[in-house]
Amino acid sequence: MSDFRKLSESFLASPQLTLEDVAVAEAAGVRMIINNRPEGEATDQTPGPVIEAAARAAGIGYVSIPISPGDFSEANVHAMVDALDQANGKVLAYCRTGTRSTLLWALAQSARGIAPQHVADAAGAAGYDVSPIWPAITALANSARR
Repeated sequence: MSDFRKLSESFLASPQLTLEDVAVAEAAGVRMIINNRPEGEATDQTPGPVIEAAARAAGIGYVSIPISPGDFSEANVHAMVDALDQANGKVLAYCRTGTRSTLLWALAQSARGIAPQHVADAAGAAGYDVSPIWPAITALANSARR
């Protein structure tokens, strides 16, 4: 069952996707799927290459930016910024619960100069808490403003 949570008009976060979710995403107008889940994290997860094949068959772009819990590197943030910049429409990012996808989105938005409180409010409205990375969010936003 799909649990796509709206963080902005162009970005949704979700727990682990299934093949059925790809069809729901297509119907919802998603143009890119970002996989933030490392392969083999759990035995019950649908493998990324399976989701990728289904997405591409549906005409949806696919990017893999695997994030281990608590491992938000500068390279991952830049990869997310690049993926969002390349997206040609609505983006759906997923991981185990949607939290890592939301946190990486928040970091990317801050790196793009979006106000930290706006990012936090959007994540909170979708049921996600960005407080564990608040110092990084504010630091990225401050750097982007220079």
